[in-house]
Amino acid sequence: MIRLQLTTTLILFFCITTAAQDISKTIETKSLAIQNKLTEWRRHLHEHPELGNREFKTAAYIVDQLKNLGLEIQTGIAKTGVVAILKGGKPGPCIALRADIDALPVKERVNISFASKDSTDYMGQKVPVMHACGHDAHTAMLIGTAQVLSAMKKDIAGTIKFIFQPAEEGPPGTEEGGAGLMVKDGVMDNPKVDVIFGMHIESWIPAGDIQYKSGSFMASADLFTIKVKGRSSHGSQPWLGIDPIAVSAQIIEGLQNIVSRQMDLTKAPVVITVAKFNSGVRFNIIPEEALMEGTLRTLDSKMQTDVQQRMKFTAAKIAEASNAIAEVNFYPKTLVTYNTPELVEKMIPSLQAAAGKEHVRPMEWVTGAEDFSYFGTKAPAFFFYFGGMPKGNDAKNAPPHHTPDFMIDDSKLYVGVKTFCQLVMDYGKMK
Repeated sequence: MIRLQLTTTLILFFCITTAAQDISKTIETKSLAIQNKLTEWRRHLHEHPELGNREFKTAAYIVDQLKNLGLEIQTGIAKTGVVAILKGGKPGPCIALRADIDALPVKERVNISFASKDSTDYMGQKVPVMHACGHDAHTAMLIGTAQVLSAMKKDIAGTIKFIFQPAEEGPPGTEEGGAGLMVKDGVMDNPKVDVIFGMHIESWIPAGDIQYKSGSFMASADLFTIKVKGRSSHGSQPWLGIDPIAVSAQIIEGLQNIVSRQMDLTKAPVVITVAKFNSGVRFNIIPEEALMEGTLRTLDSKMQTDVQQRMKFTAAKIAEASNAIAEVNFYPKTLVTYNTPELVEKMIPSLQAAAGKEHVRPMEWVTGAEDFSYFGTKAPAFFFYFGGMPKGNDAKNAPPHHTPDFMIDDSKLYVGVKTFCQLVMDYGKMK
């Protein structure tokens, strides 16, 4: 009897293992088969970028690629977002996959045949537009994932929700947008999402490689403004006024002292950057006001609150010392992108199966920010980096994101599709 039970167990294990291997092989074959289409989709999107909350043509292009796959397609989510739903052939969880679709107001400098030449209106100014952060690749990979999984519908346990999100880089002005608005519009409900996965292509990671971190991964991002009110005077008589520019210079230095001298950076990194400064109209007139804008990045919610309080105190006291007034305001943009540790642990084998064990490794946290973080408030989440650096290049010389020289190698996009598909199939089996 014991021998019979052991034999039965071994046969069952063999069947399950063989079935899993067959699924992985099917995923690999189908993903590799659409590599040319992935390149075509990505390059079309790259050549025709659109800014956040204005991705009308992008959304229409996405729908056009999905319309014959038998999906339930919803449009106009969070203004220009697209959501497609695939119901698998077996019962199981609802798994969401997300790609962002917007571009940036950057003028492309890369010498490629599909470089963007587009421009548009942004906040009253005519600006160039470029996919300078890889969202075109994300969109292409999610379209490809929808195509592959649609062809494997009978093997899928559960429901797959493909989320094409607008305005990840932030909506213009005071408009609502991005992941926060998608959540508000109910994208994580009907059906309720049980788990969500996302990836971001990186110009400094070798193409096809994957890097990840459990727990806190990417920073929260707060926009801050500091208005310094002084008193105008002639430039030859500063003692008759209160110079808001001089006070602002001291405040900028004081903010950096918060980072370097007041925060425990062994716990988590903190970044305060003043990136915009406006004041004055003429060389010999001391103005009444100065306005600074910048970003605060933290990887711990308690530190975020602490730093905000210190920034308000520092600015106010420095201004007070010169009889000026400083007003500090914060506008949250993203939360800390947090990867659910239990989920990460379960899904590492899936990443390895898709990209190869030698191409998957853990990394440290980063001070970049992602509004994918809002999805993580509604369901366990796992967000990771996917490589786009051409073979043989040096990571130190990789063109940074959000710059005119940003460039990625799109020859390994099929590996990203494999990864999404493997995560879906493996997580479905777990449930």
